[in-house]
Amino acid sequence: MNDITAAVAALKEQLGDRLCIMGHHYQNDAVVAHCDVTGDSLELARRVPGVDAEHIVFCGVFFMGESAALLAKPGQAVHLPEPGADCMMSLMTPAGLARRVLEQLTATGRRVVPLAYVNTTLGLKAVVGEYGGAVCTSANAETMLRWALDQGDGVLFLPDKHLGRNTAQKLGLAPDRQHILRLNGHGLINPESQPLERPLLLWPGCCAIHAQLKPGQAAAARAAHPGCRVVAHPECRPELIERCDAAGSTSFLIKEAARLAEEAPGSTLIIGTENNLVDRLAARHKGRCHVLSLGRAICPDMAKVTEAKLLATLTAIAHGTAEPLTVEAALCGPARRSLTRMLEVCGQ
Repeated sequence: MNDITAAVAALKEQLGDRLCIMGHHYQNDAVVAHCDVTGDSLELARRVPGVDAEHIVFCGVFFMGESAALLAKPGQAVHLPEPGADCMMSLMTPAGLARRVLEQLTATGRRVVPLAYVNTTLGLKAVVGEYGGAVCTSANAETMLRWALDQGDGVLFLPDKHLGRNTAQKLGLAPDRQHILRLNGHGLINPESQPLERPLLLWPGCCAIHAQLKPGQAAAARAAHPGCRVVAHPECRPELIERCDAAGSTSFLIKEAARLAEEAPGSTLIIGTENNLVDRLAARHKGRCHVLSLGRAICPDMAKVTEAKLLATLTAIAHGTAEPLTVEAALCGPARRSLTRMLEVCGQ
């Protein structure tokens, strides 16, 4: 045990039940080792309301900390070890631009319900909440898209076009009933020339990390490992997902590795997602199942959270000098509605 690891452990013991450390699966092993709760976006959102600790330290990117702050109890403080850890995808949908597009879409009298992937800013979640929409995660996107389609005349899915298209495929919504919006900084480009009457309208954003994984890598994996099983996260391109044996959320990928290790020992599983998770699964199932990465996929923002920064945060909490995350009060109500709608539809 190195000095930093020992110091974090000592502070955790000192703070006791006043502290809860939560971490996303994409965090590195040194950070995950200290987490009291780990999960994907859905699992972490579900768990926050049940945490009683005075201090929640959230090891993940900024939008996840905002969500935790929205769902936390009055008086709880949410801390981010690295406030500068952002999400490139979340920055692809400025709240003001999304509002302008929704205004344009609803000006014709249509009821367009926004459905935002949880990888979005507090401001965007607030816009979504105002327009009667909700958020979703990769784990419940199918359930939430079905819900949103039942609420009005159409759905604006944002910001991840890949997750939107992959989810629509699962629901049997044909490509000619979908449309990826053409936008500029002012809103829709030539709206009269776009098929905006289609039931599913997609924001032209994506996860730059998952988008690095290409369809050809699935074929290369099968050639190198005959008989392997290939699975990927639905933030990947649809053209890649079509070449996989299955696709699903982070939680699904974890369960799939465990299932294969149990039911088909000695087999090979190729996973297309953030490499920290894949490496952890490879170590967990070593000797029972070969778990390999489909390709390089490292989130630089998740990597900004380090064990040393976690130590600094815990030290500040212990000394009473920590500055918790604050969220704009005017945005909290509608943003919280977009989150709680998801939890209600999915039965918590």
